Amino acid sequence: MNFQQKKIYYGDIPEDKAGNFANDQGAQKASSAERDLEAASDWSLWEIFIRSKQGLDHKHVGSLHAADAQMAIENARDVYTRRMEGVSIWVVESKHIHASNPDDAAVFYEPAEDKVYRHPTFYDLPDEVKHM
Repeated sequence: MNFQQKKIYYGDIPEDKAGNFANDQGAQKASSAERDLEAASDWSLWEIFIRSKQGLDHKHVGSLHAADAQMAIENARDVYTRRMEGVSIWVVESKHIHASNPDDAAVFYEPAEDKVYRHPTFYDLPDEVKHM
């Protein structure tokens, strides 16, 4: 008897476009590397934000490709929090991020210049107020 053992990780099982799992013994003639490359090219790009133990906010730490949000969270945990430095992970699909144009910054932020009351430079904060 000849047995082949292949480890399959989350997201590695090849699927056809209809969502059916491919049969390794039949129609699939492509090599394992070619299937993995093809499957990975269909994965979305996710932006990763981590909140550290000392921090109060999430910081952008990088990007990765994943098939879905759960896979992105698991991969982000493995890649960006290997030394237990994070307490919370946010993942956002890159296509859902919209940004202003840096060339329009003067016009975009100009209305805030005449509202000095929005700048807390002249307020005295009590010593009891933390993280402000």
